[in-house]
Amino acid sequence: MSNNNRVLVPEAKEGLNKFKMESAAEVGVNLKQGYNGDLTSREAGSIGGNMVKKMVEAYEKGL
Repeated sequence: MSNNNRVLVPEAKEGLNKFKMESAAEVGVNLKQGYNGDLTSREAGSIGGNMVKKMVEAYEKGL
């Protein structure tokens, strides 16, 4: 199985990881650096959902 998650803008990787850690803390998920395969689907989804929510809010503020 191949991984299609490519970093298109390498400069953004550090910022996205910081954003992910902040979102995890906000929703109460204990996220650690590196492998987080012990997360439930619900926990992982709540982190991603929170990130998307914040990105949409930031975009709407910019309109």
